[in-house]
Amino acid sequence: MVVHSQGRPGSGVGETPVAFTAALEELRRARVRQEVSLEEMPAPQRIAPFSAALSADVEVDDDEVGTGRLILLHEPAGNDVWQGTFRLVAYARAQIDPELVNDPLLGEVAWTWLTDALTAHGATWRAASGTVTRVATESFGQMDDEPGTAQLEIRASWTPDVDDDQTSLHTHVEAWGELLCTAVGLPPVPEGVAAFPQRRAQRSSTTP
Repeated sequence: MVVHSQGRPGSGVGETPVAFTAALEELRRARVRQEVSLEEMPAPQRIAPFSAALSADVEVDDDEVGTGRLILLHEPAGNDVWQGTFRLVAYARAQIDPELVNDPLLGEVAWTWLTDALTAHGATWRAASGTVTRVATESFGQMDDEPGTAQLEIRASWTPDVDDDQTSLHTHVEAWGELLCTAVGLPPVPEGVAAFPQRRAQRSSTTP
């Protein structure tokens, strides 16, 4: 997996920090289920001096049922709000049963999908925040025979607890991949069954 990264223009940042290079290697180590296709994408350039981004699609029976983005931000000098030098920003969108939209517990449950996935993969974190949004669509008039649809969107950010070598960062990527699969309703992978990364054709990429 090749991850796009770029220093923020005008930030005065010179060479890529060793810590960020190590973090990119950890992103490449991540292993996700075969239903999840990972791809590099251009990273935002004005949020932090260094950033990298991944996109993901979840396909079941050739239908795309979920999508997401994961952005890694790095501020070598540290960030008081982050409570660290790295920050992960995640987005997940999934098709759900329209009957679930009015479930008052849906938002709380969806948030636990993220925290439970992080815990299950042995990832530790702090300063987490986010939102859960549910959207229902109904059709009327000449389109009233179209079935109703619903989507769930999860937006979250958190500071990963990593050591000097960032060796645990890949677990956060894997947890994000699991969040996407849980959101679309895929059952957990049985214990002892390996998950493998599924790669799409890469767009033009840059390595540090």
